[in-house]
Amino acid sequence: MAFLRAARKDEIPTGSIREFQVNGATIALANVDGNFYAIDNTCLHRGGPLGQGELEGKVVTCPWHGWQYDVTSGKVVMNPAVGVKTFPVELRGDDIFVDCG
Repeated sequence: MAFLRAARKDEIPTGSIREFQVNGATIALANVDGNFYAIDNTCLHRGGPLGQGELEGKVVTCPWHGWQYDVTSGKVVMNPAVGVKTFPVELRGDDIFVDCG
């Protein structure tokens, strides 16, 4: 699959995470100190929306039951043997493109 436009940089302020639809997939886009990361939006525990969680540094906490993920790797903080899918991100001007393929 190709890179598709997901959002504008100004839609995701530094230190925040948001949900976006890209080609039928729901992803969570995080801004960690001006670097953008894309992960699958669905928590492995009970399907909570990671893009609605709290981002502290590079760790997002699922709003439903508190599972924590490193947005740079998608790995669960307490068990890095498992994690959610990550997606490549490209910045093109003020736009963020994600390859969800």
